[in-house]
Amino acid sequence: MRVPVVGFDPSLKNWGIAQGTLDLDTWYLENLDLSVVRPKDMVGKQVRQNSNDIHIATQLCEEAFSAAKKAKVIFVEPPVGSQSARAMASYGICLGIIGAIKALGIPFIEVTAFESKQCFTGNRLATKEDMIARAVELYPNANFPRHKGAITSNAEHVADAIAAIHAGVQTSVFQNLMRLLAEVK
Repeated sequence: MRVPVVGFDPSLKNWGIAQGTLDLDTWYLENLDLSVVRPKDMVGKQVRQNSNDIHIATQLCEEAFSAAKKAKVIFVEPPVGSQSARAMASYGICLGIIGAIKALGIPFIEVTAFESKQCFTGNRLATKEDMIARAVELYPNANFPRHKGAITSNAEHVADAIAAIHAGVQTSVFQNLMRLLAEVK
C-alpha cells in the first residue's frame, strides 16, 4: 500500500518540505518532491515588524497548507524554544502555522530533532552535513536545492523534513494509525 505523506522542517526563513508517496512495504519514499519555502520580506522604510511577520506567515501558510492538503499523514519536527525575543516571535509563528495545519484533521506525527537524527543517521548528534549526506544517499535523484550543480547548504531543511518522515513512521502513533487503517480494509 502507498500513502501520500509530507514532512515539515518548520522555520520562519527556511521551511523545509518533503512530499512523496510512502510505500508501506519498503518504507521508501517515492515521487519525492522537495522544496524550501523562503518567504520574501516586505520592503520600505515604513514597514512595521508585525506587518512583515504577517506577510511572512501568510507565505509560509500558503505553501505548507498546499502540501498538507495533498497528504494522508503529516510528519513534523516542531521547533523548540528560543534564546531571544526575535527568535521567540519566529517560534510562535511556526507553532501557529503547525497548529493550524494540525486543525485540518489530517493525521499528524511529531518527532524531535534527536529522534530524527538517530533514526536517519544512527547518531542523535548528527551534523547538518550528516543529515544532507544521508538524504542524498537514500534519495540521490530527488530535487535537492542546488547551485551550479552542487547541493547547497539549504538542503539541510529538506533533509530534516525527510528525516521527520523516517522517524515518524517508527513512532507508536504511526504504528497505531497503520493498524487502524488495516482494520478498515
